[in-house]
Amino acid sequence: MLEQKTVLITGGTGSFGSNFARYLLANYNLKKLIIFSRDERKQFDLQKELQDKRVRFFLGDVRDLPRLQRAFKGVDIVIHAAALKHIPILEYNPFEAVQTNILGSQNVINAAIDQGVAKVLLISTDKAAHPVNLYGSTKLCAEKLFINGNFYASDATRLACVRYGNVIGSRGSIVETLLNKAHAEQVCITHEGMTRFWISLEQAFNLVLFALENMDGGEIFIPKIPSMKLVDLFEALAPGVERTVSGIRPGEKLHEVLLTKEEARRAYEVDKYFVILPEFENKDIQLENRFEKYVKNGTKLHDEFYYSSDSNTHWFTIEDFRKMYKK
Repeated sequence: MLEQKTVLITGGTGSFGSNFARYLLANYNLKKLIIFSRDERKQFDLQKELQDKRVRFFLGDVRDLPRLQRAFKGVDIVIHAAALKHIPILEYNPFEAVQTNILGSQNVINAAIDQGVAKVLLISTDKAAHPVNLYGSTKLCAEKLFINGNFYASDATRLACVRYGNVIGSRGSIVETLLNKAHAEQVCITHEGMTRFWISLEQAFNLVLFALENMDGGEIFIPKIPSMKLVDLFEALAPGVERTVSGIRPGEKLHEVLLTKEEARRAYEVDKYFVILPEFENKDIQLENRFEKYVKNGTKLHDEFYYSSDSNTHWFTIEDFRKMYKK
């Protein structure tokens, strides 16, 4: 699938983008890997680290359509990971979130179609399912743009999404914060009943590769991943440290959702993943024909299925999480 292909990652110097770049270079015989991002210092540092002739760094912003058009020329696969993600900051700067996460995503779609990119995959988040904050809302909109972009992309360019929860080891995460406070006298927890989905970088990479291999255009791919109680996470990373409860912050959920009841009506369970099929049909393509492999090889979810971090049947123990993080 990736043999002698040219792959471009938007947001390529972020936590996911930079680690996925390392993974691809170590495991695949790519023709070229393009790191597209707007942070010149991160590009400088990553360029010094990688020292690989297959890698090209492209300074640019997804808000800039002409720059994307130039960057996408000759590209086979685009992984769209660029996004503004900090929930409180985006609430205070709402249109900045719109310009990057929504308009930037549309620019990626337009440039990919114009340049004949074969496959384009959006990296989305559990916060896009039943969103309660601006970040989640903009990512939901980006998902809709990608899914319905297939209506005018033709089969020359196919677009799909992956959606997952918190990544273990990502920059700026609660994991990083707790590790920095492992020897503090006191840490603050928002709610003792809170739960979250957790995924390792390796699982995220496998999800992306599964989506790239199987996507026909219009799917949302969701991994089956464990949940963890926030109190157990604190105990795993800051054991014995006194905890104070501050209450749920604005724009925060008690439990996250990866797959809603509404989406379950058109979703299938396939191996380690759930696949949500498009809600609106392309008049030129019958869904049951285009997505026949999911219908034949997968299991249809029942209409009341609901995949949330508190209703999950797979849970991390404290020791499980410690082992996963060390790995």
